[in-house]
Formats: sequence, C-alpha cells, structure tokens
Amino acid sequence: MDNIAGQKSTLTWAVHISVLVLVLAWVFPTLGLFVSSFRTSDQISSSGWWASLTTQERQLPAIRLSGDEFRDADLYVIEGNLFPESESTVTAWGTSSRAPEAFEAGHTADLGDGETLSLDETGNFRLSGPESWDGKRLPRVFTTASSPPEFTLGNYVNVLTSDTAGAGIGRSFINTLTVAIPATVIPILVAAFAAYALAWMDFPGRSLLIAAVVGLLVVPLQLALIPLLQLHNQIGIGKGYLGVWLAHTGFGLPLAIYLLRNYMVGLPRDIIENARVDGASEFQIFVKIILPLSFPALASFAIFQFLWTWNDLLVALVFLGTDDETLVLTGRLVNLMGSRGGQWEILATSAFVSIVVPLIVFFAMQKYLVRGLLAGSVK
Repeated sequence: MDNIAGQKSTLTWAVHISVLVLVLAWVFPTLGLFVSSFRTSDQISSSGWWASLTTQERQLPAIRLSGDEFRDADLYVIEGNLFPESESTVTAWGTSSRAPEAFEAGHTADLGDGETLSLDETGNFRLSGPESWDGKRLPRVFTTASSPPEFTLGNYVNVLTSDTAGAGIGRSFINTLTVAIPATVIPILVAAFAAYALAWMDFPGRSLLIAAVVGLLVVPLQLALIPLLQLHNQIGIGKGYLGVWLAHTGFGLPLAIYLLRNYMVGLPRDIIENARVDGASEFQIFVKIILPLSFPALASFAIFQFLWTWNDLLVALVFLGTDDETLVLTGRLVNLMGSRGGQWEILATSAFVSIVVPLIVFFAMQKYLVRGLLAGSVK
C-alpha cells in the first residue's frame, strides 16, 4: 500500500523538509548579515537584525553634562543637548546609577542646595543653581531612550575606502580578485587540454595517467605547501602573485581534469570521427567542437575553483604573506576580528562584501553546476 499512485512516501517528505531546513539555515544568516551591514553600531548592539524596522528602547551609557554657562537673573545656567547627532527620544532619566529611571522626560529634578536639572524628550537639558558651575564637576545623566529604525551607507564607505584607519578592505578586495581570476582561468585552460587528451587520444600510459589523476584528488593540500614554497624560492618566484596562481593551479588541476575528462568521454563519438574524416586536426576539433560542447563542465569547475580561491586563507598566507599590500579578504577579516571585535557594523559589512562576489558567480552559473557534476555518471 506504500506505493499507491498519487501518494508520496514518507522519505520524499523527509527529503523536502531537510532541503527546506538547509535553505533556511543558509538564507537567514545571510539576510541577517545583509541587514546588519546597513545598521549603526548603536542599533546593532541594542537589538537583533529581525527588529531593525521597529523602534528600539534601551538604557544609554551615562553622559556627563557639559556646555557654556550664562546668567539668568540670580541663577547660573548651563543648557545643551545630550544627543546632538541622534534622533533618540528620552522616556526616563536619572542622575544615579542606582535609579537610572527616577524621572520622566520633562520632569525637573531637585539636586539639592538650590540646584535643579530638567531634561525633555529630545535630550535638551537645563542645569541651574545659585552658584557658578565653573570648576565644579557637572552631574552625570542616565537615560532610557527610544530610537527609530536607522540605516546608513556609511558602513560601506568606511569599509571600502578607509584603509588608513585599518577598517577598510578596498585594497584586499582588489587583491582577492587578482588572485581568484587567474587562479580560476589558468587551471581550466590546462585541464581542458589534458582532459581532451585523456578522453579522445590514444597513447601509451593513458590509463596510468587517469589513475594518477584520481589518486591526486585525495592528496592533502597541507602536505605540499612547504615543499612547494621551497621550490618557488629556489626557482626565483618566491612569494608573489605568480606563486599563488601556480599553487592554486596545481591544487585544482586533479579535480578539473577529472570533471572535464568524464564530461568529454560522454560526448558523441560520431561528431569527432566525422570531423577527423573531414580533415580537422586535433586542435581544431578541440577548439571548435569539444570546448563549446563542454561549457557546462567548464562552468561547473569554474564555480568550484573560484569559490575555493576567493575564500582561501591558508594558501594566500603561505604564498603572499601578511603584508597590507598583498593581504586578501579572508586575511583582512581575521585582522578585523582581532582589532575591531566590538565594531559589529564594520565586521558585518566586511563579511557581506566578501560573500557578494561568490554569490553573484554561483547564481549566474548554477544552472550548469548539476549538468557538469553528473557528467559521465550515467550512459
């Protein structure tokens, strides 16, 4: 009875629910990061991103009164505003940390010795007394205020341009592009030639080469880092962009050759044989027939390789170092976590900028991903 037409099995529903859970687990943090990147530091510290569209009420840190003194009849008066650059609305206030909400907005408090303090909803205060305030320590004010939703583009301006302040990632963004684009294109070009040879050209030792490629897929990257760096130093390329390009190329070639070879083997043999009968050379067959037909596999590997090189930290640190002129995005984010752990608006904006490009690449080419990965799995 489990296979009655029109009924879905329990396993099917379990798969759908699991996929939904995975999608939500990925989408919600990304959405939260996006929203937080436009919020101010005060808004982020007072509430979660899901409350970004609501008015927030919170207790603000104590503010020491300050301002210019003037005479009003027999009183010495100091007036000012606690929030000159904010739109916060005061709901309660006090002059002691033990009673931070002792008075309502607009109330006048008696401080003793004839001194009074009043504070309205907008943060305007009036401190008055019979003696001059010159040389005296003015009282502190504890306030509970409500703030409307506040969004800003200043986080992105700060993050993308202020390298001098240590918070900017503009230079690191360009460095990462400089690493990721060639490190994606070079292995694709090399692997495409190798995959065609392994798929359609007969030569001694071809099976051994295919087995070697499969074996290299399981070689740990960390195992080859130091020997490879020593080789680079010996041949004179040392630490630099050329070294990191070649390193990523070497680490990415086994997977690239494996994917492309599997795809090319599944192409119709008649097309290639007819081209050979018509006098086409192997290079012409490769360029005019194989490459256009293999675009899904090429795009599939390009997604993997670009995401890997964009998010890489270990290889970049080994072959580029930690200098600000060559530091990549992942390295910059690590530094920001250490030096600006309390500035969540900077961290959120920097993190979102770092995932924008991979998201664009993935969604632009994702329709080729499954086709490329399943190539050669069935006949």
